[in-house]
Amino acid sequence: MSGLGNQLRAALDRDDAIALLRGAIGRDSVTGNEANFVSYLAEQMRARGIGNVETADFLPGRPNVWGTRKGSGAGKRLLFIGHTDTVHVEGWREHWAGDEREDPFGAPIIDGEIWGRGSGDLKAGICTSLAALSLLDRAGIKLMGDVDFAFVGDEESGEPGTGVSAGVKAHTTRIASGDLPRPDFVVYTEPTKLAVYAAQIGFFIADITITGKSAYFGVPELGHDALKASHAVMSALWAHSDKISARAEHKLVGRGFLLITTLNGGGFIAVPKRCTLSLIRKLLPGESLDAAAAELEAVIRGAVADPTITVDIAYPAGRDHALGGTAAEIDPNHPALAMLGDAVGQAMPGRGGAEGAPFWSETPFFVNGLNIPAVYCAPGDISNCHTFEERVSVEEYLAGVVAFADFMTRFCGVEGN
Repeated sequence: MSGLGNQLRAALDRDDAIALLRGAIGRDSVTGNEANFVSYLAEQMRARGIGNVETADFLPGRPNVWGTRKGSGAGKRLLFIGHTDTVHVEGWREHWAGDEREDPFGAPIIDGEIWGRGSGDLKAGICTSLAALSLLDRAGIKLMGDVDFAFVGDEESGEPGTGVSAGVKAHTTRIASGDLPRPDFVVYTEPTKLAVYAAQIGFFIADITITGKSAYFGVPELGHDALKASHAVMSALWAHSDKISARAEHKLVGRGFLLITTLNGGGFIAVPKRCTLSLIRKLLPGESLDAAAAELEAVIRGAVADPTITVDIAYPAGRDHALGGTAAEIDPNHPALAMLGDAVGQAMPGRGGAEGAPFWSETPFFVNGLNIPAVYCAPGDISNCHTFEERVSVEEYLAGVVAFADFMTRFCGVEGN
């Protein structure tokens, strides 16, 4: 580890950092209840010397919170951002009944890991950024550039009527209008096991309704079989997925495809009148979401041979695009990538490599919407998030605190150097 890294490691207050995260997990913030966590964050941000801390509702009763640690004014501006909401906890208490993990917001430490809903997705990332700033203060390091912090709601999509990125839309609108300063680089604190995700997939969800005409089973010729048409559509979609996958491979996020996720239909001893199916399409950086959706619709409609059968297609998951979420990537040679990757590698050897996000989250609002480079990086393993196994390694979290503090010095510059 470098001299600065050793200085930061020596100054780290482990107990404070851990208490910060356990307190964050302790605030139930299932989507829609972000205010409960935002009040905690606003209090912690002010206590840790972040200035101009503000909150504002992006929807009634659902606030964002943001603030800035001002530097000397001679360095670059860095933004750490993450979402405050978590997925639900239904079944958690029953799953862990009688175990010390029974309370999803209890944040017990078991075998070197902190458990609880939101521990990985993504309260560890939020707390890593705040604890990193406190670490710089304890080490007596003053930054030249400004560091912004913004924590937004409505990222998760598990609750009815929510999950359309209303929080980040409100925040990026403030940046675009000039009400908030424009950062030079953004770190979104989704869990990556401290890899640096420089690219991410895009997606859209399509809900397809196929409608025919019902008829008594004894005279099927009087009906128009929606289930049979659905079979033809699914066969065409699977073939289309194979074609998509064969087209191209992105070195960080792999190949595109579509996945049929649900099928419902049929009638009671009758020709099925209606079938519905849903699918999700994975897009690669550079793919047009509009073109992909148009191509999909042509495949679906081309598979229905009976002109009396109707097909309706809806796209229920608009994010930074009306139909879904766009894919994103930044220049792999952007100097901040090397800075962040090296800072992480110094703090935790073997981590900090450039990878691609196998999920969709909100960096496209910056990368594609504002032309601001953004990456994902934080402690936590996405594979245990949204499950009863959600947890984060204490040592990975503390390494992240040191790494983020180191990165702040590299990107923003340090007074006196």
